[in-house]
Amino acid sequence: MDAIPPSPLPAAPLVRVRGLSLTLPSAAGPVNILRGIDLTIAEGEAVGLVGPSGSGKTSLLMVLAGLERASGGSVQVAGTELAATGRTAPGEDTLARWRRGTVGIVFQAFHLIPTMTALENVAVPLELAGRRDAAAVARAALAEVGLAHRLTHLPGQLSGGEQQRVALARALAPRPRLLLADEPTGNLDHATGQTVMDLLFHLRAQAGATLLLVTHDADLAARCDRRIALADGRVVG
Repeated sequence: MDAIPPSPLPAAPLVRVRGLSLTLPSAAGPVNILRGIDLTIAEGEAVGLVGPSGSGKTSLLMVLAGLERASGGSVQVAGTELAATGRTAPGEDTLARWRRGTVGIVFQAFHLIPTMTALENVAVPLELAGRRDAAAVARAALAEVGLAHRLTHLPGQLSGGEQQRVALARALAPRPRLLLADEPTGNLDHATGQTVMDLLFHLRAQAGATLLLVTHDADLAARCDRRIALADGRVVG
């Protein structure tokens, strides 16, 4: 009788957070922003992160992006421990290189460089990552979001929706494993926001990226595979 082959081991989650805490200083004393967060996100999953203002949603995204240092706990993203301390803690240059190859971020406020064209805004991060084909990749990414005719326009010459599409192209052009989106429709009208979100979900699925979406919009959260609710720095649902 042939031997039964062993079952394959389950893939490690892309994001694994255990006991995450974040305490920041303020004029009134230390403020506990995140309080013992446990979170697991599988590769390719889309997760909607909801909760009231001040619940810690954006702070959690900043920790997962390596832009904010955790005060305690474990934060593993794509096999890298971001909450390590002492000699094992990754330096800022190491984090920047890791982020360029792993994480794409779309903010509510676009964060485009005002003196650079749409093409330059998308190409520069690729150039910093050492991509010799940066301009070609950036041009293709802008075409994917419907902006092939806006390559030489500055952000000030673009509408809000167009600026967010440039930001989306910039985030996805490097084909990141993790896409973090923080209220990406917050500065857009409903119709424009819907167009941007349709693009975001389509392109992230096309790229196979894992998505963590911060939103106050219940309909947007419902488009994700599951929803996680934060309140007062804790996961509550």
